[in-house]
Amino acid sequence: MIEPTSRDAAVRLERQLQFVRELDRLKSVLRRTSLIDRSRYENTAEHSWHLATMAVVLAEYAPAGADLAHVVEMLLVHDVVEIDAGDTFAFDVAGNVGKLAREQTAAARLFGLLPDDSALRLRVLWEEFEANETPDARFANALDRLQGLVQNDAGGDGGSWRQHGVTRTQVLARMAPIEDAAPRLWPVVLDAVARAVSAGHVRDDAAGVERHG
Repeated sequence: MIEPTSRDAAVRLERQLQFVRELDRLKSVLRRTSLIDRSRYENTAEHSWHLATMAVVLAEYAPAGADLAHVVEMLLVHDVVEIDAGDTFAFDVAGNVGKLAREQTAAARLFGLLPDDSALRLRVLWEEFEANETPDARFANALDRLQGLVQNDAGGDGGSWRQHGVTRTQVLARMAPIEDAAPRLWPVVLDAVARAVSAGHVRDDAAGVERHG
C-alpha cells in the first residue's frame, strides 16, 4: 500500500473543504413550503436537517431492516443537488420535466468536488434515495413526504397545498410512500388531509380514489 504524501493529504483536505464551502449555498435555495409560523419559506439546508432529526425521533416507525445511521446520512445529502438544480415543487408538472437530468448533472459536478472515494460514497447515497428501493431509502422518502405534510397541516391554512390548488387525490398520491414504508404513520396523513379538505384548503376531487392502509 502506497502511503499518501503530505501533498496528497493537503490536496485531499482542500477538495473536502471546497465541498464544505459549496454546501453553504444550499442555505440559499428556497423551497415552496413555508415555516409553520408562515414567517418565510424554508430553505433546503433546513429541510435536510429537519428530515435527519425526524429520522432519529421517528425511528421506531421504520420498516424492518432499516439502518438509522444510513438513513440519516442519506437524508443529509439527498437534496445537495439543489445547489445547482434548484428546488422543483412536487406538484409542478411542467417544472418536473427534465428534473432527473438536471439533478444528475448537478450530482456529477457537486460530488465530483470531493476526493474520488468520498464522491462515490455520497453519489451512491443520493442514487439510493432516488431509486427508493431499499428499506432505508423507502423510510427516507416517507419522511421527506411527511415533513411537507406536517408543515402544511400545522400552519392551519393549508400552506402550499392551498396556494397551488392541490387536490385530495394529488396529496394522497404524493404521500403514498408513507403508507408503504411507515404504515403506522398513515393515519397521520389521512387526518391531515381530512382537515385540509374540511377547511377548504385542499379540493376534494370526487373522481379521486382514496388509498387505504
